Amino acid sequence: MPKVSSVIVPYAAYLRVYEPLAAFPEQERGHWERYARRPDRPSCQDELRRSLADLLPTPPVAVPVHESRDAFVLEVDGVVCVCPWRTRLRGWQALGELPEELPAVVLDAVLPPVVRRQAAQDYERWLERNPDARPWIRTATWQVPLNWFVLVADEEREYVKGAGAPAAGGDFGDGAPVLRYRTPMVQARRRVARGLRALRDAIDEGPLIDALVDVGRWLEEFHPRSLVELDYGGLVHALPAGDLEGDHSAADVAEGIDALRRGDADTAGEAYGRLVERWRAVRERRSAN
Repeated sequence: MPKVSSVIVPYAAYLRVYEPLAAFPEQERGHWERYARRPDRPSCQDELRRSLADLLPTPPVAVPVHESRDAFVLEVDGVVCVCPWRTRLRGWQALGELPEELPAVVLDAVLPPVVRRQAAQDYERWLERNPDARPWIRTATWQVPLNWFVLVADEEREYVKGAGAPAAGGDFGDGAPVLRYRTPMVQARRRVARGLRALRDAIDEGPLIDALVDVGRWLEEFHPRSLVELDYGGLVHALPAGDLEGDHSAADVAEGIDALRRGDADTAGEAYGRLVERWRAVRERRSAN
């Protein structure tokens, strides 16, 4: 497969769900069975490079014209699981979030209003035909949302300093470090439920609870034998090696939730403070020269 660029982009983290082949309709299952046997499956970086290439024409292509037929593949205990890219759907959803991420003048320069309006109209028509559609991948730039860490445990943490071990689909190999968590779907759902109980008993409704409810509802859309993966992706390039190696955010989140459950507000506050400080330092690099 030809490469559009060798640049590593962007500083994004990913929350992925890998579903067993049995979860897919028969026709789609056949496609993924054949796809899983391919030795030349593309990587996350290939998807990103294609997206960048779409921004080069005039006018730019806001979202792909056709939906991707690619996926990440894992084999767990002899069971093949796939995480479809669904790049077009995710592109539409990301387009709706851009006004909150970029100043209007920058957004208009990158994607003119007429291009965004056409993409939004295409999405509305598509949703009428596919009302139950949902992505298998969630993306966050310059951060890992704290509610994602509720889904995983520190003992599920996998850290490779930079020996070239691939993350999902081989992305960010070639010497890049890897930091990720993988957990069974049943564990992720159980942790969401426990986290919500602890938070609701301790604090009023707020953004953290709302975000956890949202991700919990998303998980319910998938097969119970799925696998959930939290991947730092390109964020490994925004963190110094020492900070990355010492990053145990899932342990801090678990400590904070456990402290809330015990009524220990001081310990919960300390854990939350560590998390806020760690991720504030990452986000500040976004605007650094």
